[in-house]
Amino acid sequence: MKAVLIAILISTVFLSLISCKGKEKEDKEPFFPVLSYLKSQVADIDTSLYSIRKLITVDSLKTDTIYIHRENFRDEAKDFLSVPDISSPAYRNRYVEEKLFDETLNRVLLTYTPLNPDKEEIQRQEVLIKPDPSGDKVTNIIINSVINTRDSSVQKNLLWKVGESFQTTITKQLAGQPEKTATVKVIWSGDEQQ
Repeated sequence: MKAVLIAILISTVFLSLISCKGKEKEDKEPFFPVLSYLKSQVADIDTSLYSIRKLITVDSLKTDTIYIHRENFRDEAKDFLSVPDISSPAYRNRYVEEKLFDETLNRVLLTYTPLNPDKEEIQRQEVLIKPDPSGDKVTNIIINSVINTRDSSVQKNLLWKVGESFQTTITKQLAGQPEKTATVKVIWSGDEQQ
């Protein structure tokens, strides 16, 4: 009889431990869906009547300005649309989320960093949110990524300013060649000062 009670007690403790671990995984808050948000932004611009300008700077030298057609906007935003979706279950346990309120900026910062940076393309992802009584608003999304191969390194710094512009700065280092940096800024707001 004692053996049966001990077996029941052990199995009850074991089952409660398993259910707690399962509940812990379910209770985790989901990450902000950056890729889905960016896709919705691009879809909005695809259907807009904005005048879209592209500014290109190579190695901090001359900047060229080009007007682009709305139909080409999605292609211009391809670096944003091709980032891994770290909010998906496949990435969920590979990144850590940190939430912080910056009083100086008056923004909530959601920062995502990899647990093992050497194995991940996305090195840092930040979402800046402006608190507002009528509804919080995402203002900026920043994504830093690095892709290293045996003979090259590509570093991408991406900045999306909601409702205004995006900027990509790509630094390429090929074996035996000087580092090259190109910055592309695409503006669709009416602010001519950018």
